[in-house]
Amino acid sequence: MTSRLLTRRAAAQGLVAAGLVAVLAGCTTAAGPASARIDPKYRAMYAAVDESPNHIPAVNLARIDPQYYRQEVSTPANIAMQKPGTVVVDPGNRFLYVVEDGGTSMRYGVGVGRDGFAWSGDATIHDKQAWPKWFPPKEMMERQPETAQYANGMEGGVKNPLGARALYLWQGNKDTLYRLHGTNEPASIGHAMSSGCIRLLNQDVIDLYNRVPVGAKVIVLPAQDPNAQYVDYGAGAPAPATAQIAAAPL
Repeated sequence: MTSRLLTRRAAAQGLVAAGLVAVLAGCTTAAGPASARIDPKYRAMYAAVDESPNHIPAVNLARIDPQYYRQEVSTPANIAMQKPGTVVVDPGNRFLYVVEDGGTSMRYGVGVGRDGFAWSGDATIHDKQAWPKWFPPKEMMERQPETAQYANGMEGGVKNPLGARALYLWQGNKDTLYRLHGTNEPASIGHAMSSGCIRLLNQDVIDLYNRVPVGAKVIVLPAQDPNAQYVDYGAGAPAPATAQIAAAPL
């Protein structure tokens, strides 16, 4: 009797193990075709970038809606009158455009923090910085005491919240405090965040930095997004070892 029970138990365990292998194999197989459907040009566009000593990893494009990949599009009718070279930020739709000749624009997907919804108007790019230093705002240090260690600035790097580049918007001789910058949380693109301004993928903000000169005109369209589901992706704080995604209170 004991021998039969042991035999049956071993057989049952074998079936369970085989089932797990089948499930895992199924997951692997399912992920393959989805990944393979991504256009090779986008894989190349968002490949790893080495700017020693900083190494930007390749973007996991499967986690980002394809509409937010960098691409040339027909210029939207509401900004078609803008001169080539003008940067237009559309926070409500999570896009940033650089107007080109011939009725086209280069479009980038963006993530929008609360500050990105708080201001609109015309400005110019007053300054651009590669691997910029980050200074946590006073309110953040009060809310997240661990960020106080960066009161004198966090040096640029892949864990810096501003990412690989930052473009600073001014009106005349006044800083608007509005920023176009990179991010260490790629999955936040296309979403509204609880903090921060206008963020782009690091590969995209490098392209924008190279494409747009200091002095370029920037138009930030008004956008009221009271129903936005704000997500805290660690915006405005150093990148954690593992991203924790959670809904943030309004």
